Amino acid sequence: MTPSIPATSTNTNLFDAPSGALLTPAPEDPAPQNVAPNRGDPDINSTDTSTVGLLPDWSVGEWLAYGSLMLVAVLLTAIAVTTLWWMLHAWRSRDSLQRTGFAKIPRPAAYSFSLLVPGRHEEEVMGQTLDKLAEQDHPDFEIIAIVGHDDPGTEAVARAAAARHPELIKVVVDDSVPKNKPKALNLALKTARGSVVGVFDAEDDVHPRLLSLVDSRFTETSADVVQGGVQLMNFDTTWWSLRNVLEYYFWFRSRLHFHANAKFIPLGGNTVFIKRTWLDWSNGWDAECLAEDCEVGVRLSSQGATVAVAYSPEVVTREETPGTLKSLFKQRTRWNQGFLQVLGKGEWRKLPSARQRLFARYILAMPFLQAATGLLIPVSIVLILTAKVPVGVALITFLPLGPTIVTLAAEAAGLHEFGKLYGRKVRMRDYVRLVLGTFPYQVFLAAAAVRAVWRQIRGENSWEKTEHTGAHRTDFAPLPGKEPQLVGAGHGSGFAKEPQFSGSAGSGAAS
Repeated sequence: MTPSIPATSTNTNLFDAPSGALLTPAPEDPAPQNVAPNRGDPDINSTDTSTVGLLPDWSVGEWLAYGSLMLVAVLLTAIAVTTLWWMLHAWRSRDSLQRTGFAKIPRPAAYSFSLLVPGRHEEEVMGQTLDKLAEQDHPDFEIIAIVGHDDPGTEAVARAAAARHPELIKVVVDDSVPKNKPKALNLALKTARGSVVGVFDAEDDVHPRLLSLVDSRFTETSADVVQGGVQLMNFDTTWWSLRNVLEYYFWFRSRLHFHANAKFIPLGGNTVFIKRTWLDWSNGWDAECLAEDCEVGVRLSSQGATVAVAYSPEVVTREETPGTLKSLFKQRTRWNQGFLQVLGKGEWRKLPSARQRLFARYILAMPFLQAATGLLIPVSIVLILTAKVPVGVALITFLPLGPTIVTLAAEAAGLHEFGKLYGRKVRMRDYVRLVLGTFPYQVFLAAAAVRAVWRQIRGENSWEKTEHTGAHRTDFAPLPGKEPQLVGAGHGSGFAKEPQFSGSAGSGAAS
C-alpha cells in the first residue's frame, strides 16, 4: 500500500525546508561594516578613526605617572651615554692616550712660577705640603701660603715652614670676613711675582719635578693655561671613596682632555697653572662663586684662551677623599651650586660657536638634570612596585641599563689600571663594592644636586669647607720604566734651591 502524500508538499523536497527548520537555519543579518572583530562597537559618527591606536588610552593620572617614569629613563640614558663617551675619550687609541701625558724629555725652563696655597684649619696637613712644594727642581719659583687671621693653628704651621725655607715661602694673612678660597687667592695674587700662577690645596702631595714638566708643556703647546692631573688615592677606605677615586681618575685622565679639545673647560681647583697676564685681565677669581675654578675656566674659554691638559701618573698631585660621607655631600653640593652660579652668570654665551654654547649649557646645567632625576627616582620606584606598567613603558625603563653595564665594565677596567699604575693592590671585594655601590652613589649624587638647587633658590651661598686628615700621605715609589727624563732643568737665578727629595720620579707607592 502506497502511503499518501499531503497536498501541501507536492512542490517541495527535503532541502526546501521553511525558515527556522532544524537543518537549514535562516541566515543572520550581515555584521555591521564598522565593527572590527573583538574591538567593540564604536559609533562611527562620533569617533575619528584616523587617530585610533596612535595614543594609549590612559587617564590623566596614568599619563603623569608613566610619563615621569619614561622621562627619568630617557634622562638617565642620555647622561649615562655622554658620560661614558667622555670618560673613554683618552682611550680612543694608543697614540691619543700617550698624548694626554707630559713630555718624556721636557724643554729647558722658560717661566717663573708663583704657587698659591690657601689653608684654613689645615694644621694637620699644610706643613708637609709646603715642604713638598719647596722640593721642586724648577729654577724659578716662589710659594705663597695664605692663612686666616682667626686661624692661629694653621698660621703657626705655615710660618714654621717659611722659617725652614725662608728663600721660598712667604705667608700672607687674610682678614676678610666671611672667608673663602677665591678671596684668599686674590689676596695672594697681589704679591705674586711669577709669570705663571699655580694653585694647590693645603693637603696636596706634589711631585718634585712637576713644575719643570708644566713649564715645558707651556712651551710645547703655546698654552695660556696648563691643567695638571690630580688623583685621590685612598680608594680602599670606604665604599664611596672607591667611587670618588675613580671619578677623579676618569675626569683628569680622560674627560678634561675632551673639554680642552672642545675649547670649553671647567678647570680643576688645584694643580692648575694660568699665565699672569690672563689673571690680570680677569681680575683674578670670582670671590662670590662657589666653584671659582670652573668660573675662571669658563671666562678664559669664552675669550679664546688655549688650555692644555696633562695627566702623567708619575707626577699627579695626590689627594684624599673627604673623611666622611657628610663632608663629601657638602663638597658636592658646593660644586653643583657653583656650576649653577656660572650658568646664571652667562659668560658661556660668549663662546664663538653654537656647538660650544650648547655643550657649555649641558655641562653647567648638569646639577638641574641630576636634581630632576633625583626627585623622580622615588616616584619611579613606587610605580615599579605598585603599578601594573604597560609593556612599552617597562621596555623604556630598561634603556639606561645598557650604558650603565658598559660604564661598570669600564670602571672595573679603570680600577684595575689604577692599581697597576699606583702600586695598589685591588682585591675582589673592591670590585664587589664597585658594583654594589653604583645605584646608592648615583642616588647620593642626585640628592646633593637637589640640595644645591635648593640652596641656590634660597640665595644661600655660604662656603662649606672640606676637612682633610692626610689619609693619602705616602712616599713616591717608582715603578720600572715610569720615570720621566728631565734635561736642561738646572738651577739659575730665581727662588728655588736644590731639591731635598731622594729617589726618582715614580708612578705609585705601596700603602
